[in-house]
Amino acid sequence: MMSLCCDVLKALQGKTLVTAESLTGGGIGAALTQVPGSSEVYKGGVICYTNWVKENILGVPGEILAQDGAVSLRTAEHLASGVRALLKADAAVAVTGLAGPGGDEFGHSVGTVFIGYQDAAHSDAREYHFSGDREAVRNQTIEAALRLVLEHQK
Repeated sequence: MMSLCCDVLKALQGKTLVTAESLTGGGIGAALTQVPGSSEVYKGGVICYTNWVKENILGVPGEILAQDGAVSLRTAEHLASGVRALLKADAAVAVTGLAGPGGDEFGHSVGTVFIGYQDAAHSDAREYHFSGDREAVRNQTIEAALRLVLEHQK
């Protein structure tokens, strides 16, 4: 993971990155800040574990949360754009999903994760299905989010 974090930070040199994290609870930020000098790129993030934070701090429309749920492609897109605007960064990555122990009322099962990315040139959101226990799903989410950021730097 440290090598991946170094690659992300190197690829973003001269730019800034922020995060919006639901199921990972700050894990992406924690991984990035293990790297000395990461503050040159990583500005910080918002842990948006509740719908209240998603809606009132990061601007996810209440209609989307009501129609699609917190775990959805559109929510991930809005989280990325919301945190990028709030923290005035060049790029943002956002994660929302179910680490367990149960699914949600919208039919998503444990391991369903949506990751959103946004910068001036790209807006991308993807659905993932991870397996394992709560920690495994969270770790796979962190890695996938970092890989998505890196993909958009090429």
